[in-house]
Amino acid sequence: MSSEAGNRSAAQPTPAADLPWSELEGRLDDSGFAVTAPILSPQRCAEVVGMFDEEARFRSTITMARHAYGEGTYRYFADPLPDPVQALRESFYPNLAAIANRWADQLGERRYPTTLAGLLTECAAAGQHRPTPLVLRYGPGGYNCLHQDIYGEVAFPLQLLVMLNKPDVDFTGGESVFVEQRPRQQSRPMVARPSQGQAVIFAVRNRPQRGARGYRRVQLRHGVSAVHTGARNVLGVIFHNAR
Repeated sequence: MSSEAGNRSAAQPTPAADLPWSELEGRLDDSGFAVTAPILSPQRCAEVVGMFDEEARFRSTITMARHAYGEGTYRYFADPLPDPVQALRESFYPNLAAIANRWADQLGERRYPTTLAGLLTECAAAGQHRPTPLVLRYGPGGYNCLHQDIYGEVAFPLQLLVMLNKPDVDFTGGESVFVEQRPRQQSRPMVARPSQGQAVIFAVRNRPQRGARGYRRVQLRHGVSAVHTGARNVLGVIFHNAR
């Protein structure tokens, strides 16, 4: 999957509305994650990387080693979000909401608003007011333990990351790792290596899988393997807010 998407790395950035959503939806159904064509230009990627050192843009900074999360640093943007981050959040949400609601119907779970504004209103009602988009930075030896990004009662089931550097040029190692836990089966590890500007869409917590007796939930956790050399910067776009 990642190599196929990598073949498109030289293409012009693709707006979210123009992505092959039926194809992406099939990949999400099969494995819980999907790699898109490039959605940010190298110039825009560099702009977001540069934001990392602008203190006023962020509400919180986490040094991962202090919490046994891994090795690296990530920073949560404050409101108002930077224009490119807000644009990604708004443009991806409608298509992801359609997938999320199909999954919810298959699993007998609650449905989600069809607009980002509607989701954020639900978050506010649950006491979740803090924005969750973030930039993550890893240096040599940096990694991220397997986890799920749940910040409160309201948790939208899909999120995305955007690679801001050039793998094997700006850094080596640092693959995106996904581990799927199926009921009564051993866990399945999967790896994605997006090129600069590409996004990886993935399940926040679980996804439906058809079984002999209907759909069942399979859990997904994500992390990052060790960076060997250089610096790896990633933009994370989470749609629900945090408490």
